[in-house]
Amino acid sequence: MIAVLSHELRSYFHSFTAYVFGAFLLAVVGFGAILYNLQAAVSNFEYVLGFGTIIFVIIVPILTMRVIAEERRQKTDRLLYSLPISTTQIVLGKYLALLAVYLIPLAIISIYPLIFAQFGEVYLPTSYGSLAAIFIMGAALVAVGVFISSLTDNQGLAAGVGIAVILFNYYSVSLSEYVSSTALGSAVALAVLVLALGILIRYLTGSEMLAYAVCLGIMAVLCLISFLNPGSLEGILPAIMKKLSLFDRFNTFVNGVFDLTAIVYYVSVILLFLFLSVQSLEKRRYN
Repeated sequence: MIAVLSHELRSYFHSFTAYVFGAFLLAVVGFGAILYNLQAAVSNFEYVLGFGTIIFVIIVPILTMRVIAEERRQKTDRLLYSLPISTTQIVLGKYLALLAVYLIPLAIISIYPLIFAQFGEVYLPTSYGSLAAIFIMGAALVAVGVFISSLTDNQGLAAGVGIAVILFNYYSVSLSEYVSSTALGSAVALAVLVLALGILIRYLTGSEMLAYAVCLGIMAVLCLISFLNPGSLEGILPAIMKKLSLFDRFNTFVNGVFDLTAIVYYVSVILLFLFLSVQSLEKRRYN
């Protein structure tokens, strides 16, 4: 795993990827600091971090698009499979390299509250609590990007899908106000999600039987719930969209509350998508 980590770090810093990622993140946070802390004379540095989260829609797919897709395009993934390490170690090595690249601009940003504290009252616990939260939230988004990169050998496609997925997650709370909250609308949307889950299971495992079994099982449960309590599905789709938002949970930290449930959610997302990335590579390895 250390060999994979070292190789990935060298490749990122020998190309423009790490520098573009860091430059964009520092530029947006710097602009937010000028806008809020200097021009508006607001002492809350966490507002700057809340302002800067929109840049993750662009920079995370840029950072993660090549992590596995490039290996598949150049056929060098076969060399990885020949190493005396497991697929899990390969994915962890690549993921930790991405986190290292992510930590460098965050380490620079972490100095900002100390500088501003020299010229006014800055509540450092909230500032650094929000910095810790934005690191974990970014780590969750990076895990999503790694999984998307593992599904294709086209970097452009991986970046495009990543941007679409993260952008939808960013606006999911706002969009939830416009989706149908009726029982029928929720049932149709859930059916589409179940079909998408079946396609994903079929792709990762290669087993049509398992995909059909999972889809039919979930559909049967939904039908049973609708039959026993027809009104139970009302409003469930907007509620799911709000609960799945990574960015909305970060706003809790910006408001000065250290939400442990949000941390657990971020860690769960990281583990889930790293697991899915391992399964995606395992499928290709045995093929």
